[in-house]
Amino acid sequence: MTDDAMKSVQRSILFSALDRYVGLLLVFVVTAVLARLLSPEEFGIYAVANAVTSIIAACFQEFAGASYLIQKRELSRASVQTTFTITLMISAATAFVLFVSAQPIARFFELDRLGRGIEVSSLNLLLLPFSGTIAALFRREMQFGVLAICNLAAGTTIAVVSVGLAMAHFSYMAPLWGGVAGNGVLAVMLLIWRRDFGAMRPSLIDCREIVGFGLYSGAVSVVNVFFGLAPQLFLARVLDFTAVGLYSRATASTQIFDKLVTQVISPVVMPAIVARSKAGGDLKAVYLEAIQLLSAVQWPFLVFMAIMARPIILIWLGPTWLEIVPLVQLLCIGNLALFAACLTYPMFVAVGRVQDALISSLISLPPSLLVILGASFLGVHAVAASALVTLPFQALVAFYFLGRQLGLRPAEFVRTLWRSGAVTVLVIAGVSICAALTEAGGLTSGAGLASAFSVAVLCCWLGLMVTGHPLLQQFHYAAAGLARMAPGLWPSRTAP
Repeated sequence: MTDDAMKSVQRSILFSALDRYVGLLLVFVVTAVLARLLSPEEFGIYAVANAVTSIIAACFQEFAGASYLIQKRELSRASVQTTFTITLMISAATAFVLFVSAQPIARFFELDRLGRGIEVSSLNLLLLPFSGTIAALFRREMQFGVLAICNLAAGTTIAVVSVGLAMAHFSYMAPLWGGVAGNGVLAVMLLIWRRDFGAMRPSLIDCREIVGFGLYSGAVSVVNVFFGLAPQLFLARVLDFTAVGLYSRATASTQIFDKLVTQVISPVVMPAIVARSKAGGDLKAVYLEAIQLLSAVQWPFLVFMAIMARPIILIWLGPTWLEIVPLVQLLCIGNLALFAACLTYPMFVAVGRVQDALISSLISLPPSLLVILGASFLGVHAVAASALVTLPFQALVAFYFLGRQLGLRPAEFVRTLWRSGAVTVLVIAGVSICAALTEAGGLTSGAGLASAFSVAVLCCWLGLMVTGHPLLQQFHYAAAGLARMAPGLWPSRTAP
């Protein structure tokens, strides 16, 4: 990779990090406030309404959206217009169907109030084609500074509206209206910044190619989004909305790593890997290097979350939510298997085998859904425990298909990951001592959490040094690159 390309990737990751971390801070604060204003049942109703909309939104958002625009080698004006047109047509039709189906869906879940929430959530489908198309173009051009500014404005809007309406006793509708307001702000800001309204002109040129790609891309997205949200839907139907609220809060707590790290690099991964593929780079070496770095960050983070779950939940969400502590612990352990999840789809796209992404999902997810459905009859803890089986199974299937394309052997995974495993074991030993002291009353929750974090960082750093882990070198590169890029980082308002 040339120096210019490396600087472009580093700059993109920097702005993506700024975007995600500020957004995460807003989510962290808003979640803490809403946890004290809304009950678990109200969170459950919001989670189900959001889940139903998210599953449907994933269908059209990837059917002819971001992935196609990013991976296209030569992107014409007509392709952009056609992508937007197809997405808008599907989203408008879907929004209408969802709106008129809101009450029947509410009756299925035996809660009339759910219908109103789904009706409001359906408004998001009319906004996503505008923001999704423009955001994909900025991602393709690695203009992550613009996206950071627009996402910050949208996140602030969501936070202010959600908290304000919750304080005004809008109950579960508060975060739903907050989401609509935030998506509206995001769409308007992206359109104004791009100042290319011609891209929204109706067109159906190249529609066959776009639809052909979207059939696989959209199917992969729908299957995976449905699997991620299925436990909440099963719990709502089999148990009650309080169980949904507890599980959704546990899931959100477990996904802190995704928001801190995975969602920072994910927007950059697809264009970066596609660019490396176009340049004839060794994708196998890229993949092995990436999973080595990701595992060294994800594994220590998740074991820290699992061991210190009680003080984290107590301080963040309050004593009302302590029931989710074992759920968080189980989900954290299960998610250890997904250290390479953010790389799987981009790698399939880069090697020209997007259909393998769909095939692997269709092999691994239906059995996993059956396990989760069966567990839902045993309670919310059983659903969380099912992650210990379903998530490793999904990871193994994905590794098999991707390994076939890249020529990877199991021994190469072991050689690549042993250093990250050693670092994780060292972190477990250090943090467990702090957890034991906290449980015994030797440390308060706050002091125990602070001590455990400090020990985890120290153990992680020591492990990286002892094993000679490549992540240590990447820290040095990042620091040097940040120093070089500091002048003139802020994006221009001039459209590219």
